[in-house]
Amino acid sequence: MLHRCTLLLLTLALAACSSISPKPKEESYKLENFTPDSPYEQSFEVSPQAACEAGRRALLSQGYLIDESKPDTVKARKFFQPNRDSQVQLTFSLFCLAEGDGAAVYANVRQVREELKAGSASTGLSVTGIGSLSLPFGGNNETLVKVGEETVTDADFYGRFFALMQSFIR
Repeated sequence: MLHRCTLLLLTLALAACSSISPKPKEESYKLENFTPDSPYEQSFEVSPQAACEAGRRALLSQGYLIDESKPDTVKARKFFQPNRDSQVQLTFSLFCLAEGDGAAVYANVRQVREELKAGSASTGLSVTGIGSLSLPFGGNNETLVKVGEETVTDADFYGRFFALMQSFIR
């Protein structure tokens, strides 16, 4: 009788495990539309170097910190703190390429979100013959933890940037 109950429980457990289906993978690449109308690109009637310089000045005028500036590339970042427990970082990448007599400028902005997470700290003490003891100390540790990262896809955002950039072209 004991073997029958054990066999029945084992069968039920295996049946429960087999009915759990794995979560389908998110296939973000299926959401990608490769269309010729892109919010990430703008043409200008200046050299690629002049276009990138205008982009660098536009970013500086908005409080971005320039991380890298080359004749055909600009990388910059800016931090925001929407509330006490979160932080957002925008990382701007500009690429300026020759296009006929002018330049094609490609912009890409990555947004990283971080939140403040609390954790506690403790210390351990081990004494031979007695055992070990763990004691909390110093209260809570709070650290920023990355909770998300994505490319900014808002066409209006890029449109405003390219319009500001145009104002710096001389």
